[in-house]
Amino acid sequence: MSNPLPDEAETLLTEESVMAHLATSSDDRPHVAPVWYHYDDGVISILTGGRKLGNIRNNPRVAVSFQQDTDGNAEWMATVQGTATVIEDEEETHEASAKINPRYGASETAYPDNTLVKIEIGSGTFTRY
Repeated sequence: MSNPLPDEAETLLTEESVMAHLATSSDDRPHVAPVWYHYDDGVISILTGGRKLGNIRNNPRVAVSFQQDTDGNAEWMATVQGTATVIEDEEETHEASAKINPRYGASETAYPDNTLVKIEIGSGTFTRY
């Protein structure tokens, strides 16, 4: 698959531990919430539950934004639009937890009720300030 993001954006999304903001839709109304993520070759993995997961099950079209700031000054940002797939596989979920949770200071077993969602990027933008 051809990735719409430049190599620099892929490197930053892979190496930096910034907060992502996931946008879903319910009844044609947006719902945006912060999420932890793992990025790998055009796919964003998140662990989630509740309203976000319900929205994705009803409408898999999502958007995700990322931004790196230092002392309140934006350094770079990326936004993507894609299609989310709910993964109901316990082993894949555990593997994702091992990649995502420690990156943000949590144990691999934190939040055991969350469900794995993989987002395949369809389009994206990247800006370095």
